[in-house]
Amino acid sequence: MLELKAEPLTAEAFAPFGNVIDARTSESFPINAGRTQRHHDLAKVETLGDNPRTLINIFVSQPITLPLELTFLERHPYGSQAFMPLHQERFIVVVAPQGEHINPDDVRAFVTDGRQGVNYHAGTWHAVQSVLEREGEFLVVDRGGDGNNCDEFPMTITVML
Repeated sequence: MLELKAEPLTAEAFAPFGNVIDARTSESFPINAGRTQRHHDLAKVETLGDNPRTLINIFVSQPITLPLELTFLERHPYGSQAFMPLHQERFIVVVAPQGEHINPDDVRAFVTDGRQGVNYHAGTWHAVQSVLEREGEFLVVDRGGDGNNCDEFPMTITVML
């Protein structure tokens, strides 16, 4: 069994797995006659494979209990997947690099501060949504289209804060 301690989420530490979505650290500029600040191009949306299209969803997730016990990681080989909390929900992110197999030494765990989102690169292994403290609503951008876009890799992982 793999045991991980979740570290604070930073753009640098998360870069091999995807993008951190955080308006506080992004470039921005005013639009709409100066009434709106646009935080532009926060993540790269990837849609690969046959007949791809971009989906915009809202997921409602129930809170987990700690320690977080996982039995698998999943990946989406044909598209990125972005999660942005709508009400400053903190959540745990567990990831492993792209590839056919997962080396336990490469698995990492992060905890968001509630204002950060993540965008997993296509093919990045990750845990299912794991929101802390309360029910969470997330804007999710991912890929629709032909083909199986979800693989699972069995693994026993325990994550603590």
